Amino acid sequence: MHRRRGSLLLIMSTAAAALTPAHAQTLTPPTERPDRDANTGVSIPDLSGIWGRWFNLEPPSSGPGPVVSKLRRPDGTIIFSAVGDYTNPILRPESAAVVRKNGEMELSGSAVPSPHNQCWPEPTPFTLSIQLGMQMIQQKDEVVLLYLSDHQVRRVRLNVPHSAHPAPAWQGESVGHYEGDTLVIDTIGQKVGPLSMVDRYGTPFSPALHVIERYRLIDGRTARDLQQKHESAYFGAGRSSPPNNPYGRGDIDPDPTKPGLQAEITVEDPETFTTPWSASVTYRRVQGTWPEAVCAENTRGSGSSWVSLVPQAARPDF
Repeated sequence: MHRRRGSLLLIMSTAAAALTPAHAQTLTPPTERPDRDANTGVSIPDLSGIWGRWFNLEPPSSGPGPVVSKLRRPDGTIIFSAVGDYTNPILRPESAAVVRKNGEMELSGSAVPSPHNQCWPEPTPFTLSIQLGMQMIQQKDEVVLLYLSDHQVRRVRLNVPHSAHPAPAWQGESVGHYEGDTLVIDTIGQKVGPLSMVDRYGTPFSPALHVIERYRLIDGRTARDLQQKHESAYFGAGRSSPPNNPYGRGDIDPDPTKPGLQAEITVEDPETFTTPWSASVTYRRVQGTWPEAVCAENTRGSGSSWVSLVPQAARPDF
């Protein structure tokens, strides 16, 4: 009898824990962030916490950059879509053909399947281009990157070399180290499959893909200005995206005295691209707690609402 009562209490306790509201969750690092690098003794920058941004990679100020939307409004602003500019000179002919085909699919009203809308693990730099929130946890031997939507998690081992022959994995093998005030993450070994792409336009990659990310704190006003510059390319001069987003992330903290976080990205894949190219993403602190955004597959979407017209019946139903 006592054994059954104990089991019942255990079940009730477990059920109560499971019913905790998802939006009230906060994540506590399993260990505190170390102050100094274990190998070099150099002070480690505090990059931890919750960061937010808008979609898509930010092109570099000069040099080869990422594929962007091909569609433009009359005023020259970019139409947010999955119709990529397949004329970008970084693309080899086979890659350009893939981007063009995806754009035609989007314009026809069909959703372009991607890791994000099909609930697959998201490769790098795809996940940086599409995730609106990121939480970084810095530990002694590892950095963990948590992304807002779909429970995407990346683990970066610190101060170790790449495996001699890394087994292909959907998120590859990431190792990192600190260079002064910068966290450097080096990723190889990303698995190639039906949804292997580096951006929302379906730009493909091969097993040779090599991605380097360099994270560092930047002045808060500079971060604000960089985000506004990126967003104004889509919304018009002086205009920004809405401060919050449908995934439940809190608003961007408007305080410009708080440092921002910038990730400079270098992408190299000689089988897919004609040249290495670069991009960046700019984060700012986010207010509120870390929400839970669960993925739901979208295999029958209607494409971007900015592009495709709402279907109209040829004649009334009644």
